[in-house]
Amino acid sequence: MSFCSPSVIVHTILLMSQRGGHQESKKKLEILPRETMKAEEENYKEEDKEPKSEDWRPPSVFGAADLKNRAVGLYNLGQTCCLNSLLQVFLMNIHFTKILRRISVPVCATQKKKNVPYQMLLLLEKMQCGKQKAVYPEELALSLLAHRVTMFVQYDAAQLFLTLWNLLKKQMKNPELVEKLSDLYTISVQECLACQICSSETKRNSSMLTLPVALLDSDSYMLKTLEECLQCFFRPEELTGHNMCFCEHCGKKTPFQQSVKLVHLPQTLTIHLKRFCFGRSAYIHKISNCLPFPQDLDFNAVLTEQQYQTYDNEKAAWQYELFAVVAHSGTTSYGHYCAYIRSLTECKWYCFNDSLVEQVWRQIHISFVAFQTLL
Repeated sequence: MSFCSPSVIVHTILLMSQRGGHQESKKKLEILPRETMKAEEENYKEEDKEPKSEDWRPPSVFGAADLKNRAVGLYNLGQTCCLNSLLQVFLMNIHFTKILRRISVPVCATQKKKNVPYQMLLLLEKMQCGKQKAVYPEELALSLLAHRVTMFVQYDAAQLFLTLWNLLKKQMKNPELVEKLSDLYTISVQECLACQICSSETKRNSSMLTLPVALLDSDSYMLKTLEECLQCFFRPEELTGHNMCFCEHCGKKTPFQQSVKLVHLPQTLTIHLKRFCFGRSAYIHKISNCLPFPQDLDFNAVLTEQQYQTYDNEKAAWQYELFAVVAHSGTTSYGHYCAYIRSLTECKWYCFNDSLVEQVWRQIHISFVAFQTLL
């Protein structure tokens, strides 16, 4: 099956997962008044003197991907379609929910309200233990507000994805769970700057949550496939003219070669397709061209030996299959997000459009992509 992101997409997040031992796996928006949300937010300022309790977890919590009867939607609280889509991607990932179920529950009520992992766990329980077709994520939204995450505005999916992930990592007190969360999503690369005069090199290892790939190459030509976008991302770039760097060995500005080599890929790989470009007067334009991407992705076939820095046993895990896509329809200034996610237990695709959830029978046309490993 070939997947393609349509012209209405502004940004794309593709999530893929490593191939492995897993099983094959416009309705009117419901709006919660902002006044109600703001009033409830004020409650956070009151200290709660609830006595300490044992390390409690909600009973009978199941991962959203574990549910075989139906998937549950999330009501839109007012421009929260991006948040809803990302929450569905997190909660449909059974590898993530395994981590979420093991979190330490905060002691007092005030801490519980502000703890994003805990509120996400409660939302998961609410989605799976009730009989509703959709639920309100207002407690989680209030928790995000307590951490100065602005609500009721349009977000870029990659930006909000990073914000949520950082809050999750920061508030998970168990070092083992933090490590597991990092292993599940973190990409490791080696950045290198090499002087083209004296050949001196500066190398630095860094981590990223998504691979931010452009749809245009360095000459502003449109790339035709996701594989080409990835190859372009890891292709060395010549820094000449106004882009020259200062070389300490040469004592002057010289031409440099800048490159990024892949070191490690996580179990859930997130790729951000940057569907925008800057025109005259710094005006941002949408790139509306169609970009096909595969259901299966093997980085061994995409990258050359000069584009990675790793061992053979690491390369063996670089086979992925498409797991989820967060798609945005509209323009750079307004629009709507929805998520297409494949259940890892049913091997069926669903479209999560806020409170409306439907099984997808036709070919999927999408844009923010997540892959999961195949091993």
